[in-house]
Amino acid sequence: MTPDELKALRKDLGCTAKELAGALDLEQKTVLAWEKGELFPTKPFIDKMNALRAKGPSAIPRKARGPEPMKVLSDPALWLLVRKLVANKKLRDEVTKLAGAYDDPAADDE
Repeated sequence: MTPDELKALRKDLGCTAKELAGALDLEQKTVLAWEKGELFPTKPFIDKMNALRAKGPSAIPRKARGPEPMKVLSDPALWLLVRKLVANKKLRDEVTKLAGAYDDPAADDE
């Protein structure tokens, strides 16, 4: 698979290099190296990419994207929740346990 074919695949799937790498269980830098022609995918990865192409864009796992952070910060319901969390230790403890199952959105910026 050539770099141009790889770029065409990402366009067909409507995904980023990071999303394609996730679907292939690779690091993003590997997909980017393929696209630059610095490395070339092996047959098993070409087969996986062809299977993704056959399934279409829905084959790419995507993280849910929420509203812009500044819009969330202007939401009065958020501040009501914050006030409740600050005032109630039991609620704070329960939310802390629940939040442990969610990824830290700041980790995506790294």
